[in-house]
Order: sequence, then C-alpha cells, then structure tokens
Amino acid sequence: MEPTSLALAELPPVTAWLSDMDGVLVHENRALPGAQEFIDALREREIPFLVLTNNSIFTNRDLSARLARSGLEVPEDRIWTSANATAAFLAQQSPESSAFVIGEAGLTTALHGAGYIMTDQDPEYVVLGETRNYSFNALTHAIRLIEGGAKFIATNPDVSGPSDEGTLPATGSIAAMIQAATGRAPYFVGKPNPVMIRAGLNVIGAHSTTAAMVGDRMDTDVRAGVEAGLRTHLVLTGSTSREQIGRYPFRPFAVHEGIGDLIALLDGQAGAGD
Repeated sequence: MEPTSLALAELPPVTAWLSDMDGVLVHENRALPGAQEFIDALREREIPFLVLTNNSIFTNRDLSARLARSGLEVPEDRIWTSANATAAFLAQQSPESSAFVIGEAGLTTALHGAGYIMTDQDPEYVVLGETRNYSFNALTHAIRLIEGGAKFIATNPDVSGPSDEGTLPATGSIAAMIQAATGRAPYFVGKPNPVMIRAGLNVIGAHSTTAAMVGDRMDTDVRAGVEAGLRTHLVLTGSTSREQIGRYPFRPFAVHEGIGDLIALLDGQAGAGD
C-alpha cells in the first residue's frame, strides 16, 4: 500500500520507533520472523525505540524476561506498558497523591515508582488494571469509593484476554461493570488513547513528527498512532487482515507483511510500504 499522507520527499526521516508487542514481535510466546533482527537493527543504529503493550499485569523486568524466553531480547527500559503510562499520567495530573488499586505487580510497581500511596481509605483515585483473580470484595469497595467521589481510572479498554483455558475477562469488561453500578465512566489511559503514545515518546525524548508506530491492530495501534500524529505501519502478522483495513475511517501510512520488512526503513528513509 502506498503512503497516504505527504510525499516521501516532504517527510522528515523517522528517528524513533514505537512497536506493539503481541502480533508484531511475538505470537503465542514465540518471536515472529524478523522481530529480533528489527530490534537488533534499532540498537545497532542507536535509534530510540519502545515496545508497547496494554498488558498491565507484569513489570517491565518480568516482560523482558518473558520476551527472552520467546527468543526476543528487549531491555526492560525499552518496554512501555499501560501501567507505566497510567503512572506517568497520574503523576502529571496529581503528583504524589493516593489511589485504591485493583491490579498486579506491573501496576502497583509503576504507581509506587511515581510516588503514589496505595490506600483503601479516601483515595483520590480508583485505578483498575488487569489481574488473574478479580476480588468481589475489592470491586465492591472500588464501587463505593467511586460513589463517594474518587476519580475512576483504568489502564486499558481491552475487554478480554487469552488463556490456555479460553477467554478471560479483562480490564474493559470489569470497568463496564463498575460503570454500570456507579454511573461513572472510567478514563482509559492505554491504547487507543494517544496519551499512552505521547507519554512513551517523552520517555525516549522523541517527537511525533519524526516517530513511527508499528502495530497489528487498526482499532488500537494504528488509531493511537494516527491520533498522536505518528506515521503508522500495519503488519499483517496479528489481528487485522489486509481486507479489513478499508472498514476503518483512517488508514495506516503503510502496510507490511511482517516486522522484518521495516528493517530497510531504518537508515534515514521517510518510510514507505508495499
């Protein structure tokens, strides 16, 4: 697919890259073809990059180790999760405040790192993330805190996630339940909210005009990149097929069969696709 915006000659070179994780770099705990070569090429050229995921369960260190077991070496400081983005967002909105948190180590570690106090007594925020075991008592307490005036934040809008046994409810579906009980809608920080993208760019000192986003989903990755002002590259190794692209009111800058196809774009080119 040809680039859809300015002519290549009018575009500045891409000097920073953001990449989704699942469906782009890994699939079912295995590195996808070209993924390690793409990461290696970025590191060899000293190009700033981040690997993004809406998963808020794991810490960056945990995810780096999990990726290594999949055959992909990604340093923990080059991983950006919805938990990281949520912590950065809250630190900017209300520094060193307090939150009642439903989530696992990825979220609590990020919030502690941002200077937040975890409390179940009169917090400023209720923060909902993913967990393997949602507690009815914790959800009930969250509902009552929100009814009492706590602000409602959720790490991401994903409604389900995979497991070996089948589909699991995820943050978005639990948030919908809390919203139904309280009448208060959450603010979702993760993709497709461009807040997550912009916060990630700040981490690596990059600007949207010279950054690119690689993803496998039109509804989250490409949408977030478009709304943040990045050049978006869709790879066909994950959720979105070529036939589905035309269903959306926005388009990626370019489409590729897989992440390995983008290695040729790392040497100062504006970036075209097939």
